[in-house]
Amino acid sequence: MTFTAMTKTLVAAGCVALLSGCGIYQKYDASRVDSQLVKDYAQALTAADADSTALGNLRWQQVFTDPVLADLIERALEHNKDLRNAKLNIDMAHAQLKGARLSYLPSVAFAPNGAGASYAGSKMNWTYQLPLSVGWEIDVFGKLLNNKRSAEVSELQAKAYEQAVRSQIIAGVATCYYTIASLESQLALLKETAKLWNESVTVMRNLKEAGRLREDAVVQSQAAYYSVEASLTDIEDALVQANNSMSLLMNTMPTEWAIPADAALTLPALQRAAIPMYELAARPDVRAAEMQLAVAYYATASARSAFYPSLNINANGGFTNLLGSFVKNPGDWFVQLAGSLTAPLFSRGANIARLEASKASQQQALNNFEYTLMSAAADVSNAMSVFESSQQKKQWLAMQVDSYKKAVDITNELLLFDGSTTYLEVLTAQRNLLSAQTSQITTNLTAAQAIINLYQNLGGGR
Repeated sequence: MTFTAMTKTLVAAGCVALLSGCGIYQKYDASRVDSQLVKDYAQALTAADADSTALGNLRWQQVFTDPVLADLIERALEHNKDLRNAKLNIDMAHAQLKGARLSYLPSVAFAPNGAGASYAGSKMNWTYQLPLSVGWEIDVFGKLLNNKRSAEVSELQAKAYEQAVRSQIIAGVATCYYTIASLESQLALLKETAKLWNESVTVMRNLKEAGRLREDAVVQSQAAYYSVEASLTDIEDALVQANNSMSLLMNTMPTEWAIPADAALTLPALQRAAIPMYELAARPDVRAAEMQLAVAYYATASARSAFYPSLNINANGGFTNLLGSFVKNPGDWFVQLAGSLTAPLFSRGANIARLEASKASQQQALNNFEYTLMSAAADVSNAMSVFESSQQKKQWLAMQVDSYKKAVDITNELLLFDGSTTYLEVLTAQRNLLSAQTSQITTNLTAAQAIINLYQNLGGGR
């Protein structure tokens, strides 16, 4: 190799290294982001899908084993319009990616034309051209490369969004399912309570006629009975709303869904002091936020590449009868070849403004990504806390309900047989029992919702 050739090679290598250092060619890498939180995330990415036993990696059929619920989830995933639109977003992103990949190929155009001319009554002279034009941009400074990479991560972002929508639908159906079951339980409880309290009114009336109670005891017992009957309307309204919410998820007109009142969702307690980062990395909204950061990164790289020249090669060829200044029949073939290098010198600050805006947008995307990670950790922590506390609360409420049932039996016996208690103590015991039974039902629902939220917050829904 001659000294001149070696010098050119070293200069070219130095230019490439300089451009790479400017970030024009570098691929997005979370481990190089200036954020310790994002670096921890990048480290955990390799293990995000490795633990098949992690709650978020379980298929939804392994978590929601109730056959009625499983059938509803299947139907929702098949018919829900939000999920259909999310899948269409993937199709659009894929089409844009296809366009970005095809931009490396030359453009080809065929534009035949013809014209006729006559002067001072002379014979019409016809000219024609059948040209084929080929243009090709040589991607020396990464403009096409960054567009292609941006389209690739945009497709990944659309897929993550589709998974997030899918997870929301599964969680939404499960939540509606257990909400309806809980309301059905409350409705059955109130109806049974109304029946018992109505019988209590009759007992109070009989005791009043026997001279053992005053009229106020009958009136108080009637008021308690009426309050239960009034509460039934609130539960029935809530049931209508819950059924309508389920219908929307199913993409159907309002329907009353047949859901058993005793439906329950259980999961072993999770004893953990902290939330592993790899579980957060499996969340689709976290992945989507990272892909948005990658899109912003490539937008900044593209803005930098705008400061460098564009290299274009153009070729024209075809058949014509217009050669120079005269017409020739028959025509002949022609070929033209040209290259151009366009370097921006002064664009009225447009490139500088674009780069500054891209840097600011990239910082915004980083801020949003960090917040998404922290928000994901908070969501999981909240769900775990609610689940654990609801499990403990269920045990205490079960014992409380048993105690109040005994209290109701004892006060009724004391009132009926020896009169050593008052009707107010009977009413208090009945109300306490109803309150404890209602709390038991709502706590069961809270525990089920905590499991659903925890599964969703850990990226479940595959």
